[in-house]
Amino acid sequence: MRYPWFRFGIFIAGCLFPAWWLYQALAGQLDPDPGKILMDRLGLGALVFLLITLSMTPLQRLSGWSGWVVVRRQLGLWCFAYIVLHLVAYLVFILGLDWGQFGVELRKRPYIIVGALGFVGLLVLAVTSNRYSQRRLGARWKKLHKLVYVVLGLGLLHFLWIVRSDLREWAIYAAVGGVLMVLRVPGVMRRLPRWGRG
Repeated sequence: MRYPWFRFGIFIAGCLFPAWWLYQALAGQLDPDPGKILMDRLGLGALVFLLITLSMTPLQRLSGWSGWVVVRRQLGLWCFAYIVLHLVAYLVFILGLDWGQFGVELRKRPYIIVGALGFVGLLVLAVTSNRYSQRRLGARWKKLHKLVYVVLGLGLLHFLWIVRSDLREWAIYAAVGGVLMVLRVPGVMRRLPRWGRG
């Protein structure tokens, strides 16, 4: 396995934040609504992991170090793990596992539909992130995994709909996402300096 300590560090970071947030909730430090705060933090954590995942290719291009790309799949899976926990927190703390209420929420709150579509997109990416899927799909694999850009757009729209009263925090994540999208344009990517090879 290449770069085991780098991978291990990402694993520890991925585990640490949910564990700490859960401890805060159990210790009564997330008042007044610990379940909702926990859900929101997990959703935001998923968005952060998604942005970090998308930054790996530009970082590899800039630095010339292959370790960035090596951990890209691991980061993507952590993004999926956080969004699964976000969904579980929503079902448990917000709906109380009332599936009938879930249908009502879908009709009343369109941003939940947007979030659900983003979850399905991440599920497809997670299921096909292995080497078997790469071999099986061949050239179609790369095309399929461009779905990550759609997922990013859905995630930002979902976030925007929730925090529309205060756009400052959303604007920061949207700006980072916009920069990363521009960097994926082939003409822009080719013009990036390669500091690590200078």
